[in-house]
Amino acid sequence: MSEKTVLLNIDEEIATITLNRPAAMNSINQEFVDDFIEVLRSIQQDNKIRAVVLTGNGKAFCAGGDLFYLVSIKDPIAARNFITQAGQIVMQLVNIDKPIIAMVNGVAAGAGFNLALACDIIFCAKSAKFAQSFVKVGLVPDCGGMYLLPRIVGLHKAKELMYTADLIDAYTAFEIGVVNRVIEDEILKETTYQFAKRLADAAPIAIGLMKKIINRSDNLDLNDVLEFETDLQTICMQTQDHQEGVAAFKEKRAAVFKGN
Repeated sequence: MSEKTVLLNIDEEIATITLNRPAAMNSINQEFVDDFIEVLRSIQQDNKIRAVVLTGNGKAFCAGGDLFYLVSIKDPIAARNFITQAGQIVMQLVNIDKPIIAMVNGVAAGAGFNLALACDIIFCAKSAKFAQSFVKVGLVPDCGGMYLLPRIVGLHKAKELMYTADLIDAYTAFEIGVVNRVIEDEILKETTYQFAKRLADAAPIAIGLMKKIINRSDNLDLNDVLEFETDLQTICMQTQDHQEGVAAFKEKRAAVFKGN
């Protein structure tokens, strides 16, 4: 039996998703999509997991769609089904009520770029590169790119990146707001997991509810957001985590949140 194309490792409260087609720069084919969806479902159902790191095995984070696989799909219905299923990965990344950090260890191109954008936080190696490379092979962005990228870098910059397919370096990605931090390659893993531990130790109910509303905020007006904040704050105020947070503040100690 061959090794999975997407691996899941759980260490205490932190889950690691590793894209595992290194010989193909972790490019996306049907097996990859199936494995990724299965991993994300497992994470969503595991209440012990409090933070997630997404990374790639080998020299690339993810080079996007596997072009050899894409050209082999001759039936338009099969092609549509494949792109729809790939899009479901993005929907799951966005909707899972746990914080997800993309640890971009190499090239993130095409749909690989967009998988990173679907995460909550992006840390990248100094050597990382990013490209909306679709137009070079006569395609349009998928995996949510035309929704996610304009929200992050603005409409005109998103068009430039998509129309030209320019490869940008890590510092350019940082300057335009794509990544949160650029980190020396040799300490990328250590730094990312230190941050993941901070998120895992935070109040999980509060973070999950924040993620839900922040990801919808562009489609809400101020009145909608105020209503959601009222509802969600009322819920949070009834939790044991809130009581623990207040007690820890009074006692000048670190809070121990349990997600209840």
